[in-house]
Amino acid sequence: MDVQNKDVNSHPKGLTILFFTETWERFSFYGMRALLVLFLTKVFHFSDVDANRIYGIYTGLVYLTPLLGGYLADRYLGFKKCIFLGATLMMFGHLSLAFETKPFFFLGLGLLILGVGFFKPNIATVLGRIYDEDNKTRMKDSGFTIFYMGINLGGFLGPLFCGYFSKSWGWGYGFGVAAFGVLFGILILLLGQKQFPEKVFEPGKKYHTVEGQKHSTLKKEEKQKLAVIFIFTLFVIIFWAAFEQIGSSINLFIDRHVNRNLFGYDIPTPFFQSLNPLLILIFAPIIASFWTTLAKNNWKPDTSTRFATGFFILALGFSVLTLVTLDFRPGHKISAVWLLLMVLCITVGELFTSPGGLALVTKLSPKQLGGFMMGVWLLSSFFGNILAGELAGFMKIDSFPTFFGMFAILAFVGGMILYITRKKLQNWMHGADQ
Repeated sequence: MDVQNKDVNSHPKGLTILFFTETWERFSFYGMRALLVLFLTKVFHFSDVDANRIYGIYTGLVYLTPLLGGYLADRYLGFKKCIFLGATLMMFGHLSLAFETKPFFFLGLGLLILGVGFFKPNIATVLGRIYDEDNKTRMKDSGFTIFYMGINLGGFLGPLFCGYFSKSWGWGYGFGVAAFGVLFGILILLLGQKQFPEKVFEPGKKYHTVEGQKHSTLKKEEKQKLAVIFIFTLFVIIFWAAFEQIGSSINLFIDRHVNRNLFGYDIPTPFFQSLNPLLILIFAPIIASFWTTLAKNNWKPDTSTRFATGFFILALGFSVLTLVTLDFRPGHKISAVWLLLMVLCITVGELFTSPGGLALVTKLSPKQLGGFMMGVWLLSSFFGNILAGELAGFMKIDSFPTFFGMFAILAFVGGMILYITRKKLQNWMHGADQ
């Protein structure tokens, strides 16, 4: 182990490999996501309601299958096999979409749903393990925020490249570019896997035994920690139901009701899907550094307070669109500046919640349940996306303020409940949130 890895205030070098592997996988995911609703309405001529519902079901199911992927990694396959299997399934899923026919399209969605299930929970669990192995648990929050930058680097580049190729060459080329993104991620992990101790890839049950914990019965303290994960999972459903409007209802809103002209050039609608990840790339290192500084001085706010703050900022973002659309008329288009302000608020709110949630799961989960509990955490995205798809169908030109205001109220109420109950939640964490 090199000198850097001996420093408990530094990050394990395996973080770099996981960062870029996740970057390319998310490049493909968000690139395809930016095209999905537009492709369904413009090529298959689905109605807005049906397209939004398919979007919600797809983006929901990719966060349900991680329960299966995490369980199989924990009990049988180990994390390396599951990660590579998931990435391979995703690559063929994107290639299937490129044929632009309904049978291949829905086959592709199925492969993507399974692929994400094997990939998503297990790469995050491996990240948590490398911090445990190097005795750097105090750096987890910062490490997961950096990892989150990788997610959003891919999320920024994916819509740009997939959107450009789909507009210039055809939809199939856009989906094909997404397939190459996953391939690059596979190659990076293949070449960099020697950076990791083999133990971090072992099934959770075996890893648990190696760590010296021989009893499978959960103690009261462990049960309370698991309860905290379930409680946060329930609240984050609200967050994702609001956040995922960006890819569905707000995507259509941008296409039809936002002035996209810049110096005589009409910006393609999928490009706007890169706003959120771009802003995360700008603000994530600032916030990661902020958390690290607070941690070193033993003055970092607890997870409940950070989550509540994130919800309040999310509410502020939807309040912007609520106010701007109060006097909205057919044929009217709003300035893209208002959209930018709204996405900025959503982005900062996301940075206060999602990375910390991933880190919290690795802190609170018993080692024999690490992959499974990461799957449970991702269930919030499943239910959130399903709910998002259903709620998106209520967006109509004469009810924009009501529609956007609904999400502002939900986020504010969720934040208030989290803030009020923060002390009880912290007690149930038994010092793990340090």
